[in-house]
Amino acid sequence: MPQNAKRKVVLALENVDKKFPRTHAVKNLSLNIHEGEFVALLGPNGAGKTTLLEMIEGLQFPDTGRIVIDGYEYAKDEQKIRALMGLAFQETRFPEKIRVGETLELFAAFYGVSNSRIPEILELVALTEKKQAYVNTLSGGQRQRLALGVAIIQKPRILLLDEPTTGLDPHARREIWRILADLKKQGSTLLLTTHYMEEAEELCERIVVMFKGTILADGRLEDLLEAHASHEIIEFKLKKPAAKAVAMLQAMKKVSHFSYDPATTTGVMHVEDAAQILPDFLRKVGRQNLESFAARPLTLDDLFIKMTGRHLDG
Repeated sequence: MPQNAKRKVVLALENVDKKFPRTHAVKNLSLNIHEGEFVALLGPNGAGKTTLLEMIEGLQFPDTGRIVIDGYEYAKDEQKIRALMGLAFQETRFPEKIRVGETLELFAAFYGVSNSRIPEILELVALTEKKQAYVNTLSGGQRQRLALGVAIIQKPRILLLDEPTTGLDPHARREIWRILADLKKQGSTLLLTTHYMEEAEELCERIVVMFKGTILADGRLEDLLEAHASHEIIEFKLKKPAAKAVAMLQAMKKVSHFSYDPATTTGVMHVEDAAQILPDFLRKVGRQNLESFAARPLTLDDLFIKMTGRHLDG
């Protein structure tokens, strides 16, 4: 039985298509997100992620197709959708001369939520000691934690986070990760866009790779690595260019991907078993011309580059 067979679909995109005068941003895209899933949406600039998110948020509308959120559609049930969705962006601006606690009280009033929930939110986002602090005194990480607190104050059915840790230092980023991990334990559902591969790997059990308006891959990280690439990466650097040796390496069997930069004399190979091909690799390169060599497991970043030919932030 499929992993999500018993989980309710919280977000359903059915053949969603969106065109602009100069670009076809989203192309007949279908996607289901189930209750309790943490899903990372990855793609380089121009992949169509922002347009897709804006349609899910109700800021844009598809030319064709349907978006169903917990059984509701914007045309008939916009207010109900707003009440069950939490949003947090790369940067959220709050009034500067308002206290942290007052900010949460304000948004609680918008959603008809009792102020009795505010201490719980403050504890969850680690801002209890900042309850009386003015927003303009908060650090960037603290502001993002406040934005996350606002996003979850009404206990949303689904949380949409658009690059929520961009620009934060590593400590602040991991604080956000901790909060999201706590929300996951509580059964929250998350759709996350991020430019940090480590973030996607840390938080999300399911990865969706989007490129030129379509979905290139969708699945658990380990399944994607298994299905779309080999199991190890060989990285090497030659002491001097060697076109003949490079051509022989490129023609080797059991190499699923090969790239080489003659300007830096560095190369990357995707292989099933680095130890197995090492003797043949050394014969073709020549030990005397090998400056460095390393083998490591395949990562999501490697997979993304192989599938799209681009880095995530490219």
